[in-house]
Amino acid sequence: MVDHLADALNTLKTHEIVGQRNCTVKATRLIREVLSLLKKYGYIKDFNKIEDGRGGYFNVELDGRINDCGVIKPRFSVRKNEWAKKEEQYIPGVGVGLLIVSTSQGIMTNADAEERKIGGRLLAYIY
Repeated sequence: MVDHLADALNTLKTHEIVGQRNCTVKATRLIREVLSLLKKYGYIKDFNKIEDGRGGYFNVELDGRINDCGVIKPRFSVRKNEWAKKEEQYIPGVGVGLLIVSTSQGIMTNADAEERKIGGRLLAYIY
């Protein structure tokens, strides 16, 4: 099986490590939602979709702010009152980084899910 989200986050991380400011990742709806969150919280500058006849890809402008990121496998379910425990498990400190989760109301961060008092499934972490 191919995990496009894992490939995309790995591409972002490796390009950040070597100091490159642009990279391309396969275009999927899930990756678009995750990139939108990363842009909203300042981890990337911008991204745009480029069509190539095979589904396209995203050209991502990096900002140099990603220290580590990756997918969380298996995609654990989290209850609405367990967000703090999972944040401790995957993020190095309070207020540092994000957990990206899939909920019944869409893809969002753990802070948004906690605020809305809903549970979800862990997808990825970034800091």
